[in-house]
Amino acid sequence: MELTRIVAEGRQQIQGYREGGFTIGGARHRGSVLVLPDRTLPWDIAELAAVTLESLAPILEAGQVEILILGCGPRFGLPSAELRQALRAQGVVTEPMDTRAACRTFNVLLAEDRRVAAALIAL
Repeated sequence: MELTRIVAEGRQQIQGYREGGFTIGGARHRGSVLVLPDRTLPWDIAELAAVTLESLAPILEAGQVEILILGCGPRFGLPSAELRQALRAQGVVTEPMDTRAACRTFNVLLAEDRRVAAALIAL
């Protein structure tokens, strides 16, 4: 699915998603990804149960992230209570949703100039 451009110049938005990957900032990415306003990183995660604080370290190390949109794959799921607590202790609110909704939500929050990142499990 193609998504409409709604963000300011210099910030990358999620332009589309398909089975197996994403188009972000004009570049095609295969597999799961971590998305920050200025860059996209490969993320070696295939299912929600594998998400750990360590796997999210590149987002947390970037600093200034208030909201983490967690795309759980084709269906909504909840990350572990321990992970949610650890993120909250670092001042990060986690918003889990299916990956399709996560892509759209990331773009909206980015357009609102929110301090947001996304961890997207590929469909």
